[in-house]
Amino acid sequence: MQMKTREDALRVLQQYNETESLLKHAYAVEGVMRRFAAARGEDVAYWGQVGLLHDVDYERWPNEHLKIAPRLLAEAGYDEAFIHAVCAHGYGICTDVKPELPMEQVLYTIDELTGLITAAAYMRPSRSVMDMEVKSVKKKFKDKGFAAGVSRDVILAGCEMLGLTLDEVIAETLEGMRDVHEALGL
Repeated sequence: MQMKTREDALRVLQQYNETESLLKHAYAVEGVMRRFAAARGEDVAYWGQVGLLHDVDYERWPNEHLKIAPRLLAEAGYDEAFIHAVCAHGYGICTDVKPELPMEQVLYTIDELTGLITAAAYMRPSRSVMDMEVKSVKKKFKDKGFAAGVSRDVILAGCEMLGLTLDEVIAETLEGMRDVHEALGL
């Protein structure tokens, strides 16, 4: 497979997604995936594109999330490994595709966490991730009523898969979101 560019991935994303909040979520996950890839000496562009396209089918087919994505991604020229990585982030929620590779485990772990951090940023006077600390994210994490739709169990299971503490994952996720804060409006 010829390596796709970010512009290719953006075209696919925007072909099926228009909602600003979903696009920003894709940019957040992309930024965090790129950060984790760089820290591990992995392919930053590839990991970023997996993050960018992880919810490609969610806006149009929310009840069939990750059931339609394989077809859309295959039609766009993405290979089986890419598609597997995208599908693995729904493990135990809407797919039985287990995250096995580090890239898949990171995506599984940080998808929900980016949502919690975004919600926490909106509650701050600065409405920004730039001045957010790990301890403030952990406080929101422990408050089950805050961003109640965010699965803390998925995040914790992901941390275990990665062999990282929750603090380490939050810190790296915050850094990844700071890298793209302008695109996020945070």
